[in-house]
Amino acid sequence: MSDRDSSLPFDLRSLEIFLAVCEAGAMASAARSLGLTQPAISLAIAELERKTSATLFDRSVRPLALTTAGGLLRARAHALIADARQIAPLLRETERGKLPAIRVGLVDSLSRVLALPLASYLSTRADAVAILSGLTASHAGELLTRRLDIFLGVDDLQDLPGLERRELIKEPYILALPKGTPPVRTLQDMKKLAETLPLIRFSERSQTGLDIERHLRRLGLDFPRGIEFEQPFGAAAMVAAGSGFAITTPLCLIEANLAKGSLTTGRLPGPQITRRLTLVARDGELGHMPRDLAVVMRKTLAERCATADNRIA
Repeated sequence: MSDRDSSLPFDLRSLEIFLAVCEAGAMASAARSLGLTQPAISLAIAELERKTSATLFDRSVRPLALTTAGGLLRARAHALIADARQIAPLLRETERGKLPAIRVGLVDSLSRVLALPLASYLSTRADAVAILSGLTASHAGELLTRRLDIFLGVDDLQDLPGLERRELIKEPYILALPKGTPPVRTLQDMKKLAETLPLIRFSERSQTGLDIERHLRRLGLDFPRGIEFEQPFGAAAMVAAGSGFAITTPLCLIEANLAKGSLTTGRLPGPQITRRLTLVARDGELGHMPRDLAVVMRKTLAERCATADNRIA
């Protein structure tokens, strides 16, 4: 294939040779480690530099030093070669229906509901399973940098191409109130409540916290800032202790796992907002697994929400 026939300025073999020279610091040493001749190594590096239109090594020093362009290529080449070496094992594993490993990010508010069914299902599809809980933002970044294979949570990557998305559930934001609190039916009721009880917030580091704060700003509600939490338990526990009220979701209350009747819930007054939980994976990399996994997780969430102790009033 001629240069004009290909849009790629290198092949994997040329990257292997380039990395060997980087490690050895000399073309002769790289040639011995690869079982090639030094002229073959020199020719491969020269061809790589020609196709990339970049000087990769500073040949005026010994051992050879990388240029800025060479340093950039070295970092990218390591990742490309590592991915390429995984292809054959992955193909062999898929022949017997299992992957060697899979890494899944799970937003905190789904941990109690989905951790066990997620682990049980994935153990039938992969030999090694890693399930990592945390905030949406960190998991989204790890999915893009390939530290995760799948993410389950609030999709804040909606504008990015190359990802497949499977909706899991859509749930409303609701009020969580201490037991015995009079019903809150209007925005004026909520303003009056805030005069005697503080709003317990979710941190704006979480997508839930961001959603709530944007909603309050749209309504022109400026409640004093006090205590805030990243995880559902803290907010729910404060409400149950009578120390404030919160805007939360049914799944966040399930995650908090408080005793039945610890607090009361009610419909959020005024305009309604919802939280959409989604399974996100890189498009086409895991075959039908994201689709199949979404079906199982969607059923689990629906069943758990239907039998939850905390009900919307």
